This record gives sequence, structure tokens and C-alpha cells, in this order.
Amino acid sequence: MSTQGPPTPDQGQPAPFDQNPWPGQPGFGSLRPPLDPENEVPENEVPQEPAPEADAAPAVAAAELGAEPEYPSEHAGGELSIPAGYRTIEGFPTGGGRSVAIAVSRFNSEITNGLLESALSELGRLGVGGDEITIMPVPGAFELPLAAMALSKSRRYSCVVALGCVIKGETPHFEYVAGEAASGVLLAGLETGVPVAFGVLTVDTIEQAQARLGKGAEAVSSALEMADAFGRLRVVAGG
Repeated sequence: MSTQGPPTPDQGQPAPFDQNPWPGQPGFGSLRPPLDPENEVPENEVPQEPAPEADAAPAVAAAELGAEPEYPSEHAGGELSIPAGYRTIEGFPTGGGRSVAIAVSRFNSEITNGLLESALSELGRLGVGGDEITIMPVPGAFELPLAAMALSKSRRYSCVVALGCVIKGETPHFEYVAGEAASGVLLAGLETGVPVAFGVLTVDTIEQAQARLGKGAEAVSSALEMADAFGRLRVVAGG
């Protein structure tokens, strides 16, 4: 068996990556970039890596210990930084003069009652009076899309909020109900042009649901913001 390395490419032709000379073969040194004379390391001396800076020492130590970087475990809100000079159509969650419909599931009522309370409290805080709120109870999360579609098509409401809770069990029932509820609520908004907010909890345990009852208020805020944005869009388009 030959002990020679890979064949040398023709003169003037670039060498493929796997045919470059190996260390110790003719031509290997010519592939190395020239060193700065001040920083050149003698051939027999092993170059020393620079020590990490003082403020980077904890991160280096954590990496050496195999620590994983920390990432947010929940979705988080944020603010966009839009450069100046662009027309922006942005809504705000204000309730003055708006009517709101809420479709809420009776299933898992110990949770959905809390979602409804959270939503009603937020509506009051944002200026929506009780006489401007319509509540439609439905049997479960699977019926929410139908209710949201009917409420939206009535054209009596500025926005619709769908509230429910689906808790994962031992069968695939969870995936079917949660997926159809999400896509159906979205479809109600897409087909009617009326903002429909998804305030359905999809969780593994009831404890997780109890910790997320504020989703009702978040859904209300999102629905009113989109209703306001659509109103501003109509003004711009009409102008």
C-alpha cells in the first residue's frame, strides 16, 4: 500500500478541500497565511491562547461546567422599534364606544369562570360598559369557532373574544379539540374581517391553567387593539 498523500493538483488549478497537503507534506507551509513578525511563534513552541477577559470569566467557567444558556420559558410581549419616516397604523386597546361579544366554554368551568372574570374586569378597566358586552356560553371549546363565526357575522360587535380551556388527557382527544378550536376561531376572523381573539388555554395540568387565568384579560386587550387598528385603517383608506 502506498504511503504517499493525496495527489498534488495541476499547476494553477485550485486544490479541492480534501486534496490540500497535510502537515508534513510538500506545499503545506505555503497554504498557511503569513504571520505578523511581532506575533510569530517559533516552530517548536506551542502557541498560548489568550486568557479570557475578567468580565467573561463567569461565562467561560459556566461553559466549562456544561451549563446550558438560559432562555425565556414563556411567550413574552415586547415593543417594536419602527424607524422614523414610515406611516404606521397602530391600534390601542381602548373600549370607548365599542361593543364586545364573548363566547365562553362551560367545559372546565372552574377555569373558564376565572377567564371570564379576568376578561370582564379588563373590559371595565378599558372603558367598555356592561350594556355593551354580550356573553354567549357554549358547551365546550369545540363549539367556540361556530359561536365566534355567528357573532362576527352579525356585525353587531367591534370584536369577539373566545374563552375556553382544554387540558391534556391520556388520549389524542386534546390535540383534535385544541387544534380545531384554534383554526376555527382564526377562520371566523378571516372570513368576516372582525377581530376575534383566541383566549383558549391549552395546558397539560389544571395547575397550569390556574396560573394562566390572566389570558382572559390578554385576549380582551388584543381584540380591542385590533378593532382600533382596523378603524384607523378605514380612516386612512377612506382618505
